[in-house]
Amino acid sequence: MKRIKLNVLGISYSQTQSGAYALVLTEEEGERRIPIIIGGFEAQAIAIQLEGLTPPRPLTHDLFHNFANAFGISLREVEIYRLEEGVFYAKLICRNGSREITIDARTSDAIALALRFKCPIYTNEEIMAKSGIVLDANSEIEKGNFTKSYKQEKYQDKTKSTSELEKLSVKELKKLLNESIDKENYEKASLIRDELKRRKQE
Repeated sequence: MKRIKLNVLGISYSQTQSGAYALVLTEEEGERRIPIIIGGFEAQAIAIQLEGLTPPRPLTHDLFHNFANAFGISLREVEIYRLEEGVFYAKLICRNGSREITIDARTSDAIALALRFKCPIYTNEEIMAKSGIVLDANSEIEKGNFTKSYKQEKYQDKTKSTSELEKLSVKELKKLLNESIDKENYEKASLIRDELKRRKQE
């Protein structure tokens, strides 16, 4: 069966399940998207990596990555191989020297690890045909607002709003960024980093 390479498009707040998020994957050579519903913890683990943030202490997926590297185990690829009753099934294809090992994993964990190991993600045409959708060009995800949606929905009452961040100096923002990372408030840190990036582009 033909394999299809996928890329992570981003994370959006789920419109169908309260407190959940939609991890959106896109086929590398095509327009179809696969939305996968994941929990808040898993969304955070993926968002941290997408944002390029480095936690002061390793999170669970970082620990797995460090552990595997310490023992010479590489994650070669992730395969989403089955879709049953709305649940996606994934496996990790690992290699230890000349030995290849397949490990079953939740799809959200597999994606979080794939981002850390920088390995490819694949699925097959059967799953793509069942779950793949073509989004409208004006949708929030297609316009690149998925990350913004994730941050605002989960932390709008806990972090400084964008307008408040705009009032701070670059020096104050950098200090606040370091404090947020030290406190492991990665979503707040990503908002601050976005503001710093915006100012550099001006």
